[in-house]
Amino acid sequence: MNVIVIGGGPAGMMAAISSARQKNKVILLEKMNTCGRKLLITGKGRCNITSSLSMDKFIENTPGNGKFLYSAFKNFTNKDILELLKQNGVEVKEERGNRMFPISDKSMDVLNAFIKEMKKYNIKVIEQADVRHILTKDNKVTGVRYIDKKNNEQKEMFADKIILATGGKSYPNTGSTGDGYKMAKELGHTITKIQGSLVPLTVKGYDLGLCKRMQGLSLRNIGMQIEDITKNKVIYSDFGELLFTHFGVSGPTVLSSSAHLLRYKNIENLLNEQKVVLKIDLKPALDMHKLNLRVLRDFEENKNKQIIHAIDKLLPKKMIEPVLEKSKIKKDKKVNEITKLEREELIKTIKQFELTITGFRPIEEAIVTSGGINIKEINPKTMESKLINGLYFAGEIIDVDSYTGGFNLQIAYSTGYTAGLNND
Repeated sequence: MNVIVIGGGPAGMMAAISSARQKNKVILLEKMNTCGRKLLITGKGRCNITSSLSMDKFIENTPGNGKFLYSAFKNFTNKDILELLKQNGVEVKEERGNRMFPISDKSMDVLNAFIKEMKKYNIKVIEQADVRHILTKDNKVTGVRYIDKKNNEQKEMFADKIILATGGKSYPNTGSTGDGYKMAKELGHTITKIQGSLVPLTVKGYDLGLCKRMQGLSLRNIGMQIEDITKNKVIYSDFGELLFTHFGVSGPTVLSSSAHLLRYKNIENLLNEQKVVLKIDLKPALDMHKLNLRVLRDFEENKNKQIIHAIDKLLPKKMIEPVLEKSKIKKDKKVNEITKLEREELIKTIKQFELTITGFRPIEEAIVTSGGINIKEINPKTMESKLINGLYFAGEIIDVDSYTGGFNLQIAYSTGYTAGLNND
């Protein structure tokens, strides 16, 4: 069988490998000048390959249609991808939060392993091939029409099976510009709302000024929760790392929270009305009573100092003034002049440092895309289109997305592997 894979990201490369293992003749078409551009920037250039959690936990960590992936996750697991990499010389290590990385900390080693595996199965890779249309006849795929960007020529190529793995719309400079949505739509597929997931959050006004002053400060081991204050309801809570930026907040806990926020009912109105609040617990290991004792001890040791110099062991330097401002305590006030009410307000602010969330950063800055090919139009056991025979989907183009931690890359491998299998 002649198979064309459109897109040379992790889903496309995995689909090509899977299909070639089935004794098919496989050609992979990639519009950029090299495969795996987006793979290279994952995990801050280190490539968070997958998670070490059991595969049932992957579904729990996939708020975007996780159950659809049951068969794909069963077909190709986290152990399978690690074995493929090991066979191609990539050793791995586990880090905080069950994240798996190459020992070398180089995403290029992971990409090279995929390229080696593709060469092993004689997969032909044609780069700078910008596919524009999927050709069909009698509701079955027949081939593709593409622009050969090297010569600026239009070409056609024929196939019995086509796997569409062009990615989403996040990080467009890596080639993810949403081309696949257009091609699928031409063939009658429904595209659900496209928006950024695992994306930083923005703030405005006074809170923005605070974030700009704390820009670059990364907090580790903090507790956080995001609340809908109209219902006094917690939308998302987490523990881990958070980063202050010139536009608001980012970091793993914030990125994961965005996957929940974008699915929360009436979220756009709530953000516009400034009814969504982030509460950061700067000392999650201490309850109010223990934190009070700690503050009293620091006050006793520094009773003749100004408050700004008395809590420098308690808080990061960049946070001292913002915390004091939120507590309505003047920074030059002497410790021995601090009232009990002021101390209580300080403790409350440390346990609940509040910022009002007003929006999401653009989709171009999102790690993954939420939305895509409607899962109701895809057979979850094979990844084949229910509308067009011989058309399959893999990776981010499908309406599935997970939290951070290697889950989204595993979706790419597992759906790619499943799409590559022969169904006869």
